Amino acid sequence: MRLRACAALLLFLSACTTTPPSPTQPAARDPRLANLQRAATLPWKDGGRCAVQEASEPWPVLAERCFHALDHDRLEFHDITGRCAVASAGAAAVGVGLCVLAAPEIVVGAVIIAGVVVVGFAIKEALDAYELKWADQEDAKPAPETRPVPETKLAPQEPSPKKRPEPEPKGPDFPPVGPTEVTEQERRPECKPRRVPPKGGNKLHNKCADGIKFNAYRGANALVNGKAFDALQVVAGVLWEVKTDNFDTYPLELQDIVLRKHVRDFLAERELARACGFDFRAGVRSATHKVMLETVEPRLEGVIVLMDWC
Repeated sequence: MRLRACAALLLFLSACTTTPPSPTQPAARDPRLANLQRAATLPWKDGGRCAVQEASEPWPVLAERCFHALDHDRLEFHDITGRCAVASAGAAAVGVGLCVLAAPEIVVGAVIIAGVVVVGFAIKEALDAYELKWADQEDAKPAPETRPVPETKLAPQEPSPKKRPEPEPKGPDFPPVGPTEVTEQERRPECKPRRVPPKGGNKLHNKCADGIKFNAYRGANALVNGKAFDALQVVAGVLWEVKTDNFDTYPLELQDIVLRKHVRDFLAERELARACGFDFRAGVRSATHKVMLETVEPRLEGVIVLMDWC
């Protein structure tokens, strides 16, 4: 009861101290985005799934519901203002920690984190989706009105007698683009796969990538054409990208944002792979995710693979 009273008090304080949103700041317009950005600075044991699920709630509510999912071994809470000691008098240390975390404002030195914080994969995916959403809205803004420039007639110029017309080219200046089979020796330097460390520390993501049959780059990424792919089947010549979204749990609006982002990414990654003579596959964990990707973009049929091994 004391913990809930503390959270309720902080919820009231947050409502009183929150400044009016600025129309030029997307985070201020969208409390969910502001919560995700604040949660991204904390270490999570679940990759931030709980924070994403509760991001629509006020921050004190999110902090109370997801306090258990934090990596408490890396966190220290200090009641610098003394407010939490009063609100949580007689409660366990977790009460003071929750009170400090749920405060509407960030007080310097109140939350100390050991080590470098890597943004939880679930929070990163949600933030990437918001970034794409705001980019789409910026692109949708009407172009500024321009006034027509009055036309001016130029006097006709007589051809110079010394200059001879150049002959028209008989064919294209560049070879037609198309898939070509190349051997390892024929590949350009940027197309020769290089073993690089995997990005982040997502155990589920690494498990799914390493579970791809005949993946020669287990425990690492394959750098090809400037892109670090999640897996490479050398004999088959197939580069892979893996997505571990809990797609079925996302709200419809977020599903739509994620679909458009993945369609854009997969088509671009497929072209990078093809330019170096590789085929491309993208693995997802949800049958719904697979079907909707192929429905939205028919060019991805045969590219999307349901990863039933993870």
